Amino acid sequence: MNNDENILRASKLDTTALSDAMDRLGIGGQCLGIKPLNPSFRLTGRAFTILYGPAGMPPGTVGDYIDDVEPGGVVVLDNGGRENATVWGDILTMVAHTRGVAGTVIDGACRDVALSLELGYPIFSRSYSMRTGKDRVQVEAMGGTVNIGDARVDAGGILRGDADGVVALPRAHENAILAAAEEIDTVEQRIRVAVQGGLSLREARAQHGYHKLQTRSR
Repeated sequence: MNNDENILRASKLDTTALSDAMDRLGIGGQCLGIKPLNPSFRLTGRAFTILYGPAGMPPGTVGDYIDDVEPGGVVVLDNGGRENATVWGDILTMVAHTRGVAGTVIDGACRDVALSLELGYPIFSRSYSMRTGKDRVQVEAMGGTVNIGDARVDAGGILRGDADGVVALPRAHENAILAAAEEIDTVEQRIRVAVQGGLSLREARAQHGYHKLQTRSR
């Protein structure tokens, strides 16, 4: 992952700039309702996707996939928003942290929050609880497209997470999104400099076209 130029580009951008860029391009990707366990958490990487469903009879497993996740990858768990059955806990956190996994994103709940905070391992989820997912949910599919906070997440697509949440960049559009986000970030930095130099916010925004930054381009 260290040689992945787009991962490096995404890691330098806030989710806000990336979200604004996707709005401009008419591309969805904001993972709504998914928040970091700690506002200091950041993650950037390509998605390793898993889809969960209700457990069958006999029940399937919650998955022994972690050894297959490449260093720098992001584990993405679509548990259908379920908050009554966790799909991530301390053993997975320990192994992922040791292997250099970039973080975990869950549409659902995690547990064993204390170790994540202690290690600084980034987890972004809808909530957390102590209630296990064993015999309640099971892995249905791996390596496909999943739904996280009403956003499609492609296997291998870029995820970026920070204090404001998570965005998912569709692989087919990641170059366009990154270019637009870099432009938006540059303009906003220029506005800050202009205000520090004595312009009013109104003048600085008008000078740099702030109010059109997120306007749909197509």
